[in-house]
Amino acid sequence: MALSGMTGFARQEGAQGGWTWAVEARSVNGRNLEVRFRGPPGFDGLDRIAREAAQARFQRGQVTVGVQAKRSAGAGASVNLEQLERYLALAGPLVETGRASPPDMAGLLALPGVVETGAEEDPDARAALETAMGVSINAAFDALKVSRQAEGTALTPVLNGAVERIEALVGAAESEAAGQPAVIKERFTRRMAELVGEGAYEERIVQEAAAMAVKADVREELDRLSAHVAAARALMADKAAAGRRLDFLMQEFMREANTLCSKSATTALTAVGLDLKAVIEQLREQVQNVE
Repeated sequence: MALSGMTGFARQEGAQGGWTWAVEARSVNGRNLEVRFRGPPGFDGLDRIAREAAQARFQRGQVTVGVQAKRSAGAGASVNLEQLERYLALAGPLVETGRASPPDMAGLLALPGVVETGAEEDPDARAALETAMGVSINAAFDALKVSRQAEGTALTPVLNGAVERIEALVGAAESEAAGQPAVIKERFTRRMAELVGEGAYEERIVQEAAAMAVKADVREELDRLSAHVAAARALMADKAAAGRRLDFLMQEFMREANTLCSKSATTALTAVGLDLKAVIEQLREQVQNVE
């Protein structure tokens, strides 16, 4: 299974019983799954449908879905004359005293309860309409999943390239680290000669240099970095969502790179360590988009 990203967009349209609607679903990266729904009034069940559909397909990301619906003019609609008369009676005194303008027909028809639709009067028709909209929501989420998988496919070579660069830098660090004991001994010998002259004992120099070399040994850090490289490749090849585990692995990568730099006794090894940190940070930014 290829990696999946968390950024995507999809749109679906539908029509039934004089109604038309459009569903737009989009997502961006997020630490957990967060679903935000916005739909037409009177279709309260769509929120539940959208959340269940998202939870069935995604594990992470901020997912926003919106449903816009409208009914064709006059389709199954009737005017509630009794409600209209109430509005006119309430507006009459205000109009007569000049505190309000005479109402126009368009404004009156837009008032709540004046225009009634067949779907509002027939619960079965409204339920069937909501079900049809739910089908469009599920189709939109299917398309959104494809869009997110396309992003994951595009990210895969980028992630692999970064892991390969980390592996190469670990190899370079290993080569540079091999020369650290000799550098430490030469530096310590020179310093001792400056302090006590030629009277410094070779045995003492060797003992102190060896102790310093042990403190500067980066073998464990290099071994762990190599293990992290193998773990990153295994996660990217895993069938399960890997984003959260890759994010944690980036922290472990950076921890070892920081320790490597702090133990470095040569400018060459420090330079490799800094390059390593830069690549790890670039990889971490890309991993933020992996589900």
